[in-house]
Amino acid sequence: MSRLNDFLTQSGIFFLATNDGAQPKLRPLGAHVEMDGKVIFGIGSFKEVYKQLLANPLCEIAACRADHVWLRYTGKAVFETDPKYAEAILDSIPPLRSMYNETTGHKMIAFHLEDATAVTIAMNGDTESLL
Repeated sequence: MSRLNDFLTQSGIFFLATNDGAQPKLRPLGAHVEMDGKVIFGIGSFKEVYKQLLANPLCEIAACRADHVWLRYTGKAVFETDPKYAEAILDSIPPLRSMYNETTGHKMIAFHLEDATAVTIAMNGDTESLL
């Protein structure tokens, strides 16, 4: 998981693909931490992405580093029930606390991927599994 987490950190922004009915949806994300042997991601409880993952937890994360190696991380979103994960996400990006707090009523939802594969792909087509 450390190699996966490091790749995402090096990429900075990565993209999460979900389904909205028959329509694929893609959005940029950056919030992630490595904890308890998992890479944990954060999304807002009030956002469509959360509703989409509840309806269909199958998703994919794509990222690309400056060296043009890209990542495809595919699996099933599993939501974390322990609030320590959402807190860790908020600690990793402190400005998010102005959006996710009791005053706004917005909650940070943490999730990780299970039954997942993670593959890096170089421009020449070489692939490497990270899991």
